[in-house]
Amino acid sequence: MTAIALTSSQRKEKRSDAHHLEPAVMVGSAGLTAAVRKEVDAALQAHGLIKVRVALDDREAREAVLEALADELGAAPIQHIGKLIVLWRPIPPKDKVEREDRMPGPKVVKILKFSKSGNHRAQVKKITVLGNMRLAAGGELKRARKRKTSVKKTSQQP
Repeated sequence: MTAIALTSSQRKEKRSDAHHLEPAVMVGSAGLTAAVRKEVDAALQAHGLIKVRVALDDREAREAVLEALADELGAAPIQHIGKLIVLWRPIPPKDKVEREDRMPGPKVVKILKFSKSGNHRAQVKKITVLGNMRLAAGGELKRARKRKTSVKKTSQQP
């Protein structure tokens, strides 16, 4: 893979986003090993924008690490200051799996109860409504019950 090319304004925006980040991966004195490449790839896939701390003393060696990681992993080199390297790669979209047996989840519903005199503020009440519940007219929660069929109807069916 080749490194992603960004404009200077895009790099500037990514630099500001990476300012508060802590290093996600540390490259030791052994340099770029297969394990380090795997960790950087996993961090880029999870976060997109990461900092890498390189424990090498030679500046050219750190720049070589930056270029190697960017080329091999298809990332954009954002910044290299001292022993810190910032890399960015867009996060791939996750596939959503729709289940057929999925039931509706809980919802938070606001209920407003107005004062009878009109001089006071309305009371706001938040209620969590589960899938088997419904809101009645007075703001009460009622659970759905299984409908009972009459004895007469069950005896008539063949």
